[in-house]
Amino acid sequence: MRGDTDPVLMAALAILVIASATIAGAWFFQLVLDIKPCPLCLEQRYAYYAIIPLSALIALVARRGGPRAVLFLGLALLLIAGLGNAAFGAYHAGVEWGFWKGPTDCTGPLVDFGKAGNLLEQLDKVKVIRCDEVQWRFLGLSLAGYNALISLAMAAVAGLGIARAVQR
Repeated sequence: MRGDTDPVLMAALAILVIASATIAGAWFFQLVLDIKPCPLCLEQRYAYYAIIPLSALIALVARRGGPRAVLFLGLALLLIAGLGNAAFGAYHAGVEWGFWKGPTDCTGPLVDFGKAGNLLEQLDKVKVIRCDEVQWRFLGLSLAGYNALISLAMAAVAGLGIARAVQR
């Protein structure tokens, strides 16, 4: 890294690349490999949908020499979003490992409606993706576990960007 490189710009660009690659990977797993996301998986994507445009905006403002206070606030928001999503990913991984119970809409028992006729036939056609069943693991970690690590890495990059900018 050159001495005149803006640490806020570099942090924002790194987070933009990481978040974009991660969400592209999630869509690849869903659309190409047909690994359907559960409700918790879909909710974990919300952070990326906020982080991607925010990091792009911060990079643009940093490139144009925007106010330091605005840049620090932007990186602080990225740090908070990353930490929050890391905690959410860890929670989901804990549900998958059986450390605690998850939400009942995707981990609870399926309700037997008895002879509900047409309703029961329609329910048979619906495939519920359970939050407590892992569909894919690599090196012992599920996608929720990787999300926790990636989100933690993005938070670390934001924190490092703040620290280096303060030292400047």
